Amino acid sequence: MIRDYRAADIDQILAIWLSASIKVHDFIESAFWKSKISEMREVYIPASETLVYEAEGEVVGFYSLYENNLAAIFVAPSSQGKGLGSVLLDDAKNRRESLQLTVYKENTPSIKFYEKHGFTLLGEQIDEHTGHPELIMEYHS
Repeated sequence: MIRDYRAADIDQILAIWLSASIKVHDFIESAFWKSKISEMREVYIPASETLVYEAEGEVVGFYSLYENNLAAIFVAPSSQGKGLGSVLLDDAKNRRESLQLTVYKENTPSIKFYEKHGFTLLGEQIDEHTGHPELIMEYHS
């Protein structure tokens, strides 16, 4: 079930974000992600429109929209490979006529996932926080 984020979900969301970020972005030190937990809790999640995927009373995935930007989409590592990411992404696409996102160039599985879901490459930039190249991708309904 996809539902609006509630304040009580924050610890589950942060645990998913941290574990999935470390797993998928193994080219970036895990200490970097751990250093961002407070910002995620206090700035990014509250500023965004966040929806969660709940299964059997547990949050197992979420996404955050900031205007027309897909700022985050994460599924708990233990729940990956079951189509939850596709369900979350389809829900986000149904809420906006167009979406933009950035994804690390080294994150090939995620790039393929976004391409499969109709996102196209707009450009490339360097992430100011990590120094790693990232792709800018866009979707239009």
